Amino acid sequence: MTDTTAAAGSGFFPMLAKYDMTQLKIEDRGLQRYINLEHKDFFLGAPYANKNFGKASTPIIERLINNLMKTEVYTGQKTKAYRVVRDAFDIIDRRQKTNPLQVLIDAIQNAAPKEETTRLRFGGIMVPKAVDVAPMRRLDIAIRNICTGTMNASHKNRKRIEACLADELTKAAKNDPASFAVAKKNDTERVAKAAR
Repeated sequence: MTDTTAAAGSGFFPMLAKYDMTQLKIEDRGLQRYINLEHKDFFLGAPYANKNFGKASTPIIERLINNLMKTEVYTGQKTKAYRVVRDAFDIIDRRQKTNPLQVLIDAIQNAAPKEETTRLRFGGIMVPKAVDVAPMRRLDIAIRNICTGTMNASHKNRKRIEACLADELTKAAKNDPASFAVAKKNDTERVAKAAR
């Protein structure tokens, strides 16, 4: 184990130990199978990368951290991304006195679109058609939009990214249209409804 990995693990596991993981509720039955709440060995990287549906076995917190690393500032900076999530969870815990893991789960459930559009070719024209979204794709889209909204909010802003992530998760958990992820979901579903 490298020093960086040890630092990431030692800084992150005490944070998870603070929160009760037994009382968490996942109400969306479609997403329930794909939201993995285990936190052992999740600083190892991608042990499930080359397996079919392997990312369903990756803990949800690690998936959030990995999505934060898809931007120019945090590319390859996993320890930095760990700290951002840890501090955002502390902010949520301080402000709301609720379990931040439950806030994360609620935010994902509210930001996951149920319908989207695909394009079908009829003759020489492309026609949009509404289709249901697979549960794993719903989860991917929700996490990606939460991270994108966080990065957009922190860009050219004095507010730290930890506070932006805490705000985005809180707004998405309350199904607030001011949340980037919820607004994107609403747009996607509105376009799909028009294409039925």
